[in-house]
Amino acid sequence: MNINHENDMNDNPKANGRLHQARQRIRQLRQHRRAESVARIARDYALIIMGSLLLALSMHLFFIPHQLVAGGLSGTAQIINKFTGWPIGMLSFVLNIPLFIVGWRYLGGYRFLARTVLASFVFSAALDGLQHFWSNANLTDDLALNALYGGITAGVAVGLLFRARATSGGTDILARILERRFGTPLSQAYLYTDGIVVFLAGLAFGWERALYAVIALYVGGVLVEVTLNGSNVMRVATIITNEPTAVADRIMADLDRGVTDWSGRGMYTGAERHVLLCAVSRADTVLLKHIIHEADPQAFVIIGQAQEVFGEGFRKLREPK
Repeated sequence: MNINHENDMNDNPKANGRLHQARQRIRQLRQHRRAESVARIARDYALIIMGSLLLALSMHLFFIPHQLVAGGLSGTAQIINKFTGWPIGMLSFVLNIPLFIVGWRYLGGYRFLARTVLASFVFSAALDGLQHFWSNANLTDDLALNALYGGITAGVAVGLLFRARATSGGTDILARILERRFGTPLSQAYLYTDGIVVFLAGLAFGWERALYAVIALYVGGVLVEVTLNGSNVMRVATIITNEPTAVADRIMADLDRGVTDWSGRGMYTGAERHVLLCAVSRADTVLLKHIIHEADPQAFVIIGQAQEVFGEGFRKLREPK
């Protein structure tokens, strides 16, 4: 049977042509995917180097000269350095080794391990190099400014590392696990994971500097989220109304946004109600409320925050990075 089938295929030029075209498409698709993979890897490692260097610069300019603990194991290394004088970068890398194993187990295996080890090594080497060759770096003595700009630059740096599917090591690994496993926002996760370090910093450097360090950690966590996810924070409106057509028509016409209509029932009254769902930008929220008020002043409206929105009218849904 197989021999006859092969003979039929050989005697059918059209079937052979289609088979050849299909094989060509498969080869082209594989080549395209390989090219994309190489480009993505090159981009990721460029981000790792950029993020690690920026993090080292942030530590050197804003945190270390003013005894503001950056949190995590780099902050722990700062505290140990105060009493021993050992290089902060080297200490940070050594303290990271046990957490490399944890990250390998929960955050992506060997690929994650290689990228995180590289990031930690570049950070440690760059920081110790800056400390040795540029030992008198000091932009300002204002603790508030150092906490603010230290948090911003460190947050952007760590966000770049996360975009490259790596971390700088230390409690970044623990924060990433909390974010992935439990949905904890990174700004909160850093406060949880770095709380003990900040407490020890208060004992070592004084409580005023520890309080400024908390500000820096929170600002850094917010900037990590913005760098990692972009500024695509949207608003999602749930509208319970007796005038669904009027409300939906105004939203589609004035805001150019799609609307989904659900059927609902009030559990108290037992009355059938229409539930409209739509996503809008933060800037359109005021106009949305104005539209709803004009179309149905008695509507019940819930407006919440969506971290990301994908699909028609918003960003295209792509494969997670």
